[in-house]
Amino acid sequence: MKKITITFPDGSKQEFDSGSTGGQIAETISRGLAKKALSVSVNGEVWDLARPITEDATVKILTWENPEGKSTYWHSSAHLMAEAVETLFPGAKFGIGPAIENGFYYDIDMGEHSLTNEDLSAIESKMVEFANRDVPYKREEVPWEHAVEYFTKKGDQYKLELLDEFKGQKISMYHHGNFTDLCYGPHLSSTGKIRFIKLMSVAGAYWRGNEKNKMLQRIYGITFPSKQELDEYLFRIEEAKRRDHRRIGAEMELFLLTPKVGSGLALWMPKGTVIREELEKFLRDEQRKRGYQPVVTPHIANLELYKTSGHYPYYKDSQFAPITMESGEQFLLKPMNCPHHHQIYAARPRSYRDLPIRLSEFGTVYRYEQSGELNGLIRVRGLTQDDAHIYCAHDQLKEEIKQTVELTQFVFHTFGMEVSTRLSFRDNKNTEKYGGDMAFWEQAEREIKEVADEMKLDYFVGIGEASFYGPKIDFMVKDAIGRTWQLGTVQVDYVMPERFQLEYTGSDGLKHRPVIIHRAPFGSFERFIGILIEHYAGEFPLWLTPVQTVVLPITDAQAEYGIKVVQDLKNAGIRTELDDRNEKIGYKIRDWEMKKVPYMLIVGEKEKASGTVSVRQHKKGDLGGIALETFISQIHEEVANKSITV
Repeated sequence: MKKITITFPDGSKQEFDSGSTGGQIAETISRGLAKKALSVSVNGEVWDLARPITEDATVKILTWENPEGKSTYWHSSAHLMAEAVETLFPGAKFGIGPAIENGFYYDIDMGEHSLTNEDLSAIESKMVEFANRDVPYKREEVPWEHAVEYFTKKGDQYKLELLDEFKGQKISMYHHGNFTDLCYGPHLSSTGKIRFIKLMSVAGAYWRGNEKNKMLQRIYGITFPSKQELDEYLFRIEEAKRRDHRRIGAEMELFLLTPKVGSGLALWMPKGTVIREELEKFLRDEQRKRGYQPVVTPHIANLELYKTSGHYPYYKDSQFAPITMESGEQFLLKPMNCPHHHQIYAARPRSYRDLPIRLSEFGTVYRYEQSGELNGLIRVRGLTQDDAHIYCAHDQLKEEIKQTVELTQFVFHTFGMEVSTRLSFRDNKNTEKYGGDMAFWEQAEREIKEVADEMKLDYFVGIGEASFYGPKIDFMVKDAIGRTWQLGTVQVDYVMPERFQLEYTGSDGLKHRPVIIHRAPFGSFERFIGILIEHYAGEFPLWLTPVQTVVLPITDAQAEYGIKVVQDLKNAGIRTELDDRNEKIGYKIRDWEMKKVPYMLIVGEKEKASGTVSVRQHKKGDLGGIALETFISQIHEEVANKSITV
């Protein structure tokens, strides 16, 4: 029998019979691994464990600990749910049912029936029943005509529409129990691996995301191998509701979203503006130390600028419509800051002695996000990016990337966020999504990986996650309740210098193209602040919180002294308020504790006579009396250190 060579992640190699499956290979490694195995990566593509491997390959056995393993588990769960729905609601028609970051969903046409919570409970129970049968998921490859015949008889127009895109190709279908679906896979070996199930919610979703198509019902669910993991997940969901930035933002009067202004366009209220300004000052100071030069660009520009950059053709569907003037000239609300900065670079001749040039801007851009995708500050239509573009020579590139990575890591560590890294590369099977010469892409991806290895970054590679003009390093941060968010990014760009004909004169006297690094640690103020609100549950570090102290006179007799204390604090640059309401001191303390103000300064006759304040710290209680000057010094020290309170 023909032999094949299997290479494992550690570089070791072993021979197997051609046609060996991932499951069989796992058995040769250990029974424990075979028991935990969910799928297998074959040359970077995820397969079923039962699928034969007939050629030499690099293989990795995937378990629950691997993102691809979880995806296999949740994709299989979506199919199990579809079978339960079809059993309980004959005639239901199915759109798509992918795994997502946390769990899975399936878009379903239920006819005239609207799903209820009772329906979800019944579907969930049926899923448990079907999982306990422990039947295999079976892959079958059939001619395109066979698949069309099957779904025509079934009357499922959604699957037939999907099949239109694969005319003449071999089609893979999966069977389990009494259910058959059109699917590329992969899937688990059997339904019995799906243990603990929770259907979370139902939402409306236009078929294929197009508002002109029918609205389907999207069922979201999640499954786990253990009850403990499910319980922990459900706890995080409840904790996320408690931390919802939309609710906390309204309670703390940080920002306002109103249809009178427009969906996805945030108004920053005075207290929210404090947070924005403190973040901007923090990053502006760090950038100044690192040689960045601030610039300011307009909110609108000639449409031709974005055609040159490629932003208009590539992102046309997510931009506001062009504005056409009487002269015929067209303008566009700025979707990106990059083209504007390129004009500043090109404004005069550049020499190798000028490089690197680091231009930074807190620039507001506009994207026409679909209304169904808007989400408080997390997804908006007007956003301010902490943008910067570094123009450097090729021999400076790696060092500049390292410096931008170090700055981004410093930012997230300042906020107490755990950071991991994704190297976002292009998908060479879908090249129409990208611009530029393939050789530039290969060079940029190689250089990014070299930097990641030299800096010993904890990274994984995301194929297909690159921008249209270049690969990037994306930073994934974990918040206080374990959720992962993609925030900062560092992108290497060989494409824009070509499109804009950017040049510098080298030491050889010849013209050369610079390389551009696009960089934004926060990503956008809106999204970052929304995440910070939830990360801290509104209890910001002292240096960031809108109101740092509140002064509470016990009676009217101390009101004048309270006013003096407030003025002294303001003169010292401390954000403070006076609560001189005609209420008992206990009521005031409880009220400000609920408002999450870090320090309450209580002043009575004793404090008035001695020129002191009695300090109460949020969540810690009474700290005793202290001279006001000493308290001010302590506050200045805590602010300077940017102490983390989460």
